[in-house]
Amino acid sequence: MAPADEDPFGRPPKKPPVHEIGEPLDTLSVAELAERAQLLKAEISRIEAMRASKEASKKAADAFFR
Repeated sequence: MAPADEDPFGRPPKKPPVHEIGEPLDTLSVAELAERAQLLKAEISRIEAMRASKEASKKAADAFFR
């Protein structure tokens, strides 16, 4: 029996959606556009969380070395 993530007909696994900045959007369906928007929103949240973490580290270092 094939593992759960493997297609029983031997088809390659579906790749997760990837969005490249500036790529044409006119060929995407409404569902694909919504999926891309959600993907980008998640990436923005990840970036903002990292920025906040780095700002906190910098503030702590600044306070320590004053």
